[in-house]
Amino acid sequence: SLLQMKLWNKYRVSNIPSLIFIDASTGKVVCRNGLLVIRDDPEGLEFPWGPKPFSEVVAGPLLRNNGQTLDSTALEGSHVGVYFSAHWCPPCRSLTRVLVESYRKIKEAGQKFEILFVSADRSEDSFKQYFSEMPWVAVPYADEARRSRLNRLYGIQGIPTLIVLDSKGDVITRQGRVEVLNDVECREFPWHPKPVLELTDSNAVQLNEGPCLVLFVDSEDDGESEAAKQLIQPIAEKIIAKYKAKDEEA
Repeated sequence: SLLQMKLWNKYRVSNIPSLIFIDASTGKVVCRNGLLVIRDDPEGLEFPWGPKPFSEVVAGPLLRNNGQTLDSTALEGSHVGVYFSAHWCPPCRSLTRVLVESYRKIKEAGQKFEILFVSADRSEDSFKQYFSEMPWVAVPYADEARRSRLNRLYGIQGIPTLIVLDSKGDVITRQGRVEVLNDVECREFPWHPKPVLELTDSNAVQLNEGPCLVLFVDSEDDGESEAAKQLIQPIAEKIIAKYKAKDEEA
């Protein structure tokens, strides 16, 4: 029915079963990954399962691949890329190769940036092998509860996913993967979402995330695509501002 379709679209449900908790008084999503919540907290001790700040969910020791440990408070004041990935997944491995270069460029430009690897590997050994290629920090593989809480916090539905946070721990973009692949020189870091994008193979994934307006222009004439952009940019900005004011995703 139409109502069912509206609900599927509103909550961007891409696979089932899917369980989403909502605050009835405000209509806001409290938690996207309800199935993980029930698995991790069968007694309901953490009810009402609302989003916690990143610093609280990540709290504890982190690893470097040389065996050195550091406390998660070391991330404070930096932009953070929370990287959900696994060695068994080929798109993850190819993104990691690009990301290692991006990380190096951003650090060399003097930006405060750290990446946190949250592994979905199937064994400690494959985690270690994969992490040995990474110059950043990771949640210890054995700390399954913390890895699961981070998955829950961001409603991760597939890998690779790179969530970019600002220095306060708020989400700048969930589309870090697309941004990194589209901006190899990292000129746009930290990748604040743009109201209008040129459609490419790598960012087409966003068409699945909600309603989109796609404007077709004659690409032979460069002036035309620029004029089209000028036309829809203010409209897009207005829509984004409206949702931001309601504290919702546009």
